[in-house]
Amino acid sequence: MTTPQIILATLILYKVVLLGVGFWASRRVKSEEDFFLGGQGLGAWTAGLSYAASTSSAWVLLGFTGMVFTQGVVGLWLVPGIFMGYIMTWFVIGPRLNAETSERGHITVIDFIKQDLEGRWRRWIGIVCALLILFCFVFYISSQFQAAGNALSEIFDMSATESILVGALIIVIYCLLGGFWAASITDALQALVMMIACIIVPIAAVSHMGGIGPIMDALHANESQSFFSFTGQAIGLTGLGIAMGLFGTGLGALGQPQLLNRIMAVKTQAERRKGAFITIGWGLVIYTGLVFLAFAGRAAQLETGDEALFFAAAKAYLPAVLAGVVTAAVLSAVMSTVDSLLLAAASAISHDMGITYSDPKKALLYGRLAMIAVAVIAVVITLVAPASIFKRVLFSWVALGAAFGPVILTRCFGWRVKPQAMMLAILVGFFTAVISYNIDGALADVVEKWGSWVLGLIILTLGRSKKSA
Repeated sequence: MTTPQIILATLILYKVVLLGVGFWASRRVKSEEDFFLGGQGLGAWTAGLSYAASTSSAWVLLGFTGMVFTQGVVGLWLVPGIFMGYIMTWFVIGPRLNAETSERGHITVIDFIKQDLEGRWRRWIGIVCALLILFCFVFYISSQFQAAGNALSEIFDMSATESILVGALIIVIYCLLGGFWAASITDALQALVMMIACIIVPIAAVSHMGGIGPIMDALHANESQSFFSFTGQAIGLTGLGIAMGLFGTGLGALGQPQLLNRIMAVKTQAERRKGAFITIGWGLVIYTGLVFLAFAGRAAQLETGDEALFFAAAKAYLPAVLAGVVTAAVLSAVMSTVDSLLLAAASAISHDMGITYSDPKKALLYGRLAMIAVAVIAVVITLVAPASIFKRVLFSWVALGAAFGPVILTRCFGWRVKPQAMMLAILVGFFTAVISYNIDGALADVVEKWGSWVLGLIILTLGRSKKSA
């Protein structure tokens, strides 16, 4: 078999597995709560691995690796930021979020945000939050379609349009069938696939170069000092701003519905703690492997685009059969990340908008219809407005984190905030991040990642009630 045939066979097998999971999970979906939160029945391994996969897909395998490959050590600032996000979500936000979901029957993170609100403020905050989720996630979803479409079009004699449409159709089918259960199980499988790939490919690349020592010797001989600088080519306050901007990316995790839903859905606090350590352990393996891969690829002077290093290394350093399997498996994993995003966006439309249903079956039906609508919009954006995978995901990630993160964090601290202040904090955090994102420079990057949070926390502090929640 040729390499494209191997990749195609692996892809077909992987997609069959995904559809099988969807059919299996469909038997467990009886209500809106089952469809969007799995009836709060996730175990530690499913929750921990599916959380991990949802944080790290195209932008890690392709974007992060490409950044370290092209820019050097400065890209490593993202790693402590990501682990800060792991710790904050699982250990600081997690206990109260999980417990309150069990006690009060929350279905979405927005239910948690507006729990203590009443009347028109409760409804309007729900609508605004839903619109922000929808706006961000169509871009986030389109970035996943873009990543897979680019790779498929390079491997097969098919257009990016065809590959995007085929991948999107399969994902929507198994999500429509199995909802949150299907998404969580397939994401857990995806996490394992990613981990195996991030062990095999870096080991092959490092071995090809003769080990870590020769890699570092080659880098020092061929690269400028800026490649080894934690501030890149910048110095002084500009360099500090770049470092802080990259590190602050991890704050976005505190406001991501698709991640916090996993913590909400864990069945016990003990399982939540186990899930946290599973996520952290997975992250250690993934990021270690990808950093070594980036350095090895740079030392070997691989000729590749900055977001195609992973696939180029697999093709260059692995036997054809194994390279085909790894490429196909990772490609499928990138595509399947879309499922969690689709569920969160669909729940924003059908649940968080404050629409009430007299028939529970109608709630489930409208949730599925909302998912189809989001998928169609994301596909259209992917086809007509291509952009860098890394930048598109970071825009969505940071903006949503700045909008919801401060509110969720203070809720978990027991603060009770006036609804006017809560609404203002959400909007100011979001638009500060969006405006700063569209301005070049290290200062704007710091304002985007940190300033948006500071402003939100100041507003929430000023609007805090004396009573605790």
